[in-house]
Amino acid sequence: MSTRARLVMFLLAAAVVAAFFSAACAHLPPFATPDHPYGERAVAAALERRTANVVSAVNFDIRAFDTLGEESILFGTVLGATLLLRRARDERHRRPVAERVIPTTRLFATLLLPVTLAVGVYTVAHGQLSPGGGFQGGVVLATALHLAYVAADYRALQKMRPLVVLDVADSLAAASYTLVGLAGLITGGAFLQNVLPLGTFNTITSGGTVPVLNATVGVEVACGLICLLAHFLDQAVEFTGPDQYEKTGDR
Repeated sequence: MSTRARLVMFLLAAAVVAAFFSAACAHLPPFATPDHPYGERAVAAALERRTANVVSAVNFDIRAFDTLGEESILFGTVLGATLLLRRARDERHRRPVAERVIPTTRLFATLLLPVTLAVGVYTVAHGQLSPGGGFQGGVVLATALHLAYVAADYRALQKMRPLVVLDVADSLAAASYTLVGLAGLITGGAFLQNVLPLGTFNTITSGGTVPVLNATVGVEVACGLICLLAHFLDQAVEFTGPDQYEKTGDR
């Protein structure tokens, strides 16, 4: 396709997006007004579905389909990085070298690792009750695992991250989100409709499908980020180009 043809396609697509964006902005509430119709509806819907955290009610109930798209973006990112960062034909594998860690750094990271794991699990599990949720808790869980790299070395991190298991868990968690949505469709409602018992307000089992979707996102984000960082770390630590291979003789 020529440059002129690509430019014409871009201008046409930009014109369509601009038209829809302008039409949407024309119906927004005015600035500096005490009333916000979307906020009022979101709070009312969260209370009706017994979800204490309104943000989680929006993400995993009212606009759960949008969250499915965001989760799919991360899943696609991990898949793309796996394909692009796999070992090339002209790259060689070398054994990771153990690095010396300052004792205070080793102690600090070792103590923080279980605490960070606990905080990550708590953030995911209580996403429907307090600020946090699957996205935030998943990042905390992935960060906790990499404290092993800070406390010890790359080989310790390798032992704690079975990539095959994490890849499968990432795929299953991403698929589970869609399956929960299909469950609402099968029961005669709508895709991703909240169909589970709503429970008691402000308890960990409240919110119906919100905590379930929250948990699937937490697992998907944690496993996805660990796998994503693993490919980048492998490139930096384990793989070497042909020039370095001829110079060092690494195997």
